[in-house]
Parts: sequence; C-alpha cells; structure tokens
Amino acid sequence: MAHDDRFSDLLTPDGDDALVLEVHCQPGAGRTHVVGRHGDALKVRVAAPPEAGRANEALLATLAEGLGVPAASVTLAGGATSRRKRVRIAGLEADELADRLAKLADAASGAGSGRDRR
Repeated sequence: MAHDDRFSDLLTPDGDDALVLEVHCQPGAGRTHVVGRHGDALKVRVAAPPEAGRANEALLATLAEGLGVPAASVTLAGGATSRRKRVRIAGLEADELADRLAKLADAASGAGSGRDRR
C-alpha cells in the first residue's frame, strides 16, 4: 500500500518517539468530528464548550480514538486557550501517523478527498 502524505507536512518531530500535529479546533460545534485539512492544520470540531479545558479534553480523546492510540499517547503541547493547537502524539512513526490521519479524514468526509478548507 502506498503511503498517503496529505498530512505529512502538518507533523514535526518531538524527541525520539513523538510527533507534534498542528490542529485547528472549533469548540461548541453541533457534533464532534474530524473535518479534514484546514490550511496548514487538521480541523477538528468538538461539541464541548471552550470552558475549563473541556474542549481540549474532547479534542484529545477524539484524536486518540480516531488514530487508534492510547489516550495517554495524545497530549496538548501548546495552544491551550487558542483554536490553533499543537498536539503531541507518541508511539507512531511519521508515515504511519500521516496514513492514519488520512484514513480518519476520509472516513469523516464519507471516503471523499478529506479536504475541507472552510
């Protein structure tokens, strides 16, 4: 199977065992789901409000579940009070993480292109 690199440029190495993903988080959405690519970030809408860290918790849980990694492997590396966040994901190689992000985005868009720039 060929490697899907649509999301590779959103990842930066962080130490020996982790990568940081650029994320655009939209709190207070009607439902929680991964939208797809949004410029130079992955867009994720979360139903939780941006109060007391609830949106951040929902974002991290959504990414962990969607990527098939333990919740402890997905942590916030920056942007706690901003829509623009840096999420640290441990335990996956860059190619594997990029492929899983592509599958997650495709599933969210109904197996479409995974590209929603709204």
